[in-house]
Amino acid sequence: MKASYHKYILNFKRPSGTSRGVMTTKETWFIVLENDGKTGVGECGILRGLSIDDRPDFEDQLKWTCHNIHFGLENLLTELIEFPSIQFGLETAFKSLESKNQFELFPSDFTKGTQGIPINGLVWMGDDDFMRTQIKEKIETGFDCIKLKIGAIDFQTELDILKSIRKEFSVSDIELRVDANGAFSPKDALEKLHQLSEYQLHSIEQPIKPKQFDAMAKLCEDTPLPIALDEELIGVFLEENKQELLQTIKPQYIILKPSLVGGFTGSQQWINIAESLNINWWITSALESNIGLNAISQWTYTLKNTMPQGLGTGSLFTNNFSSPLRVNNGTLYYDLKENWNFSI
Repeated sequence: MKASYHKYILNFKRPSGTSRGVMTTKETWFIVLENDGKTGVGECGILRGLSIDDRPDFEDQLKWTCHNIHFGLENLLTELIEFPSIQFGLETAFKSLESKNQFELFPSDFTKGTQGIPINGLVWMGDDDFMRTQIKEKIETGFDCIKLKIGAIDFQTELDILKSIRKEFSVSDIELRVDANGAFSPKDALEKLHQLSEYQLHSIEQPIKPKQFDAMAKLCEDTPLPIALDEELIGVFLEENKQELLQTIKPQYIILKPSLVGGFTGSQQWINIAESLNINWWITSALESNIGLNAISQWTYTLKNTMPQGLGTGSLFTNNFSSPLRVNNGTLYYDLKENWNFSI
């Protein structure tokens, strides 16, 4: 078996803002396996500034992985525990290599094109007009679950935007989620949650920065609206540490990005622990290309979680790879009339 790695820069159609800054490009890496005339591909979807494996030796680790591909998937996953994006890329590449169809990794009614996955529409941070325009676009294209990035502009403006949505659309019309990306301080977070709760939100992701365990646990205990942990899960590698974190904080939800938490194996471990503690969850992509999004979407469908998932980011880039993934009326589908076009 031969293995190689390749860097690729995805270009955003328009600058996309979070509380961590505005992105115009997104770096990603691919692992390509070749064996007996077959090829498998997986994406190592690193997010600079967020991924735990955003380290100076990241490329060296990719090189080591390809050089030692003969170790086999299980051994490599163990060795790569501190490099979750490479774990995800490897899992996908091996799955791709073993599959009859290079891009059909988890055959199901989803890959047959007969069933879809409900997803949330993502509204990026920006000025008032920009955010309102995005919201209008999402509603007009059939989304009934919308997630807004908050925390970078004036908080009162964000409340006014939520208020205007609720004036026009009830909870039964539109489910609203917000993602603060850790923008609130522990001192003012609870007050802000009370203000946000007036607009009957489904949940808020990561209201304060991670690793403030006591403050987050207290917030989850006192919150007037459900809290979902996101960044909090990054860099927690061992099963006993995952168990301890969830038992300590007791969130209402966790959100799993396979590229950031150890691929399918790491995500499934989080799911098993969460369910044992009656904590709900959903899956989200992390700005991967259609290669990574395809793998995450197919796997997510097999989990049979009926909540809207966070899988709608494939249309953000000008130079993404052509794929059968299509969004229609707030649902992600596999359109068998469309073909793959992957070249690096």
